[in-house]
Amino acid sequence: MSRFAVGASLLLLTAAPSLLPQATAGFPTNEQLRHFKAISNPRLAPDGKHILIQITESTADGGKSHLWLTGPDGEEPRQLTFSPDADKRGEFEGEWMPDGQSILFLAKRDEQVSLYRLPMNGGEARQFKLKVKPAVDLAKLPGALPLKDEEKKPEQPPSSDSPDHPKKTDGDSDEVAIDVARYRVSPDGNNIAIVAEDPQTPGEKAQKEAKADADWVNHNPHGSRLYLLDVATGKLTPLPVEPDVRDAFWSSDSSKLLAIAEGMNGAGDLGPARSSWLIRTAELTHPQKLAELPPSIELASWSSDGKSILYLAQAKQDTPPGYTDLYLYDTGSKTTRNLSDGFKGSLRDAPPLPLSDGGVVQLVELGFHGKVALYGPGAGEPLLLTLQPPNVSAVETNARRSGWLFLGSGGGSPEALLYTPDLKTAPTPVKIPPLGPAQMRSLAGKKVQWKNDRLTIEGRLYLPPQATTQKVPLIVEVHGGPLGAYSDGYEPWIDFLLGRGWAVLRTNPRGSTGYGASFAAANKNDLGGGDYRDIMAGVDEVLKTEPLDGDRMALMGYSYGGEMAAFVEGKTTRFKAIVSGAPVIDQHSEYGTEGSSWYDRWYFGKPWEHPEDAWRQSPLAAAGNAHTPLLLLQGEADTVDPLGQSMEMYRALRQMGVPVELVTYPRDNHGPLARAIFGEPVTEPWHGFDARRRIVAFIQKAFDQTN
Repeated sequence: MSRFAVGASLLLLTAAPSLLPQATAGFPTNEQLRHFKAISNPRLAPDGKHILIQITESTADGGKSHLWLTGPDGEEPRQLTFSPDADKRGEFEGEWMPDGQSILFLAKRDEQVSLYRLPMNGGEARQFKLKVKPAVDLAKLPGALPLKDEEKKPEQPPSSDSPDHPKKTDGDSDEVAIDVARYRVSPDGNNIAIVAEDPQTPGEKAQKEAKADADWVNHNPHGSRLYLLDVATGKLTPLPVEPDVRDAFWSSDSSKLLAIAEGMNGAGDLGPARSSWLIRTAELTHPQKLAELPPSIELASWSSDGKSILYLAQAKQDTPPGYTDLYLYDTGSKTTRNLSDGFKGSLRDAPPLPLSDGGVVQLVELGFHGKVALYGPGAGEPLLLTLQPPNVSAVETNARRSGWLFLGSGGGSPEALLYTPDLKTAPTPVKIPPLGPAQMRSLAGKKVQWKNDRLTIEGRLYLPPQATTQKVPLIVEVHGGPLGAYSDGYEPWIDFLLGRGWAVLRTNPRGSTGYGASFAAANKNDLGGGDYRDIMAGVDEVLKTEPLDGDRMALMGYSYGGEMAAFVEGKTTRFKAIVSGAPVIDQHSEYGTEGSSWYDRWYFGKPWEHPEDAWRQSPLAAAGNAHTPLLLLQGEADTVDPLGQSMEMYRALRQMGVPVELVTYPRDNHGPLARAIFGEPVTEPWHGFDARRRIVAFIQKAFDQTN
């Protein structure tokens, strides 16, 4: 397998030449971070001759996505789809039809997200007209509020024999267009499984407009449902699977469909609440519930022979929710085998890709790198493919397995797409459109390791050019999660900080993914404890060995990184400035107001049953020890870590006389604001720019005040 490294090394010479470091290259500015695009969702054509990719425009250009076409044989990339100005999202989730003669995609060009089909031999994309009789109409339920319009005498309907008003048949009366959330094409191309939220009925729309819109929490009968679209006739058939349906997966012969649903109205807040359903196309009206598949099931696929189901679900070992193992379920014997138990890394959130010999390809995480793992037909450690760049973020193939695509990057080298005809041949780069401004300078991080509490902790230290002649300030950055990790990829955000002359240290302390189940679970009931000590031990290590100014240090993070930043506020005065984005401040109030509490419950239990543990792991508990200037950045529409958390910390520090600033961003939820700050494409044009300038000014002011 060493051939992979040899072939892929060509990437640094041929892929995206406009982004390679040149003599005149400079680090990105704040404005230039608004001009980076993103690539995602590569799809190999059924014949292996073309590749469909999704390119998201830069923030400065609106952040819309479009579909592009490129190929493995040096084909120049070209844009396939274009959006009307009214469409603010663009085209996304592109897929090939199995015959390769057309592609499918989603777009919102009117009131709904619709499914479109675009022929590859020319012509316009055609919208599938998808309407259903709503399963639920709140306006017609007992107890629905009467509207004033109902008191008026209704207009007489037109005569049924009028040529301008033909009488409606039962088949098209009361039908409403649906919003497509997800779709899956059957391998034979005859059917498309569609997941869609229950549509709003005319009566419900009238209620909303009349403000008769009280929300009975956790009693909403609306849900996501599964439909089957006959491609030839356009007929849409509802399938009797309990909502909320999340996804569906076809067997290779198109005879079976596995649907995954989740209990409605916050059932997942009480514990894992997913169910799995087997639907046979020859018997659509009688789905079979697969009770042997666990309620924590996430992504799935069928084995090549259609006799087994591969799926990701909660790991065998006690780990935080979302830490998964790879399982194989035999539908005949109804037995399950754990394929990844004991793996020293972690599985990425990517579907397993079955091979004809019974093997499985799975994207995994090992330390700072995304890797492609090949599990053989039997049990045992997987074979890790050696690829360059070393950090793979996506792996894809077609139904015939006639080629493989790898999307990834490495520290100092931009995102690239690689192709190989099989898993034994070295991959070669595929041409993609430039993803950023020309002549951008990027530096790779230096691997650093240290010991703390008998654990080996790994980090990456990024040093600016000034470090060759003088000691430089240090920014310590903490990742989110805590079940998360930093990877060694292309990071324009880091390059932006390096352009300020600041070094950056990123660490993967205990609780991070990529180091096995025990490591991921090592901060249970200890948030802000051992993981904080791991980070500070790393700070001490690099201060001893690298040209860093220990008197000019700042710490920053977002989500759990923001929570850790708030922990640091009450634990040490070694940092001159702290930046906290979307943090948890009080575990008690967060628990009752966040979107779901199951994740937090694993770490410290129900707060009213373990009040001391919840308070010990709340940054607010140590606010009385705070002295360091703190900048809080918060999305006003955040449902993960709500606005009230930042407001609690702001009020506490303000009343303690500690320099504190709070900046809120309207409309932004948790993830979008994070992506904006770190320079990824978003639809909000200025939030990321504003946050970055505030971060730099806040930290620089603190450094300037250092004697």
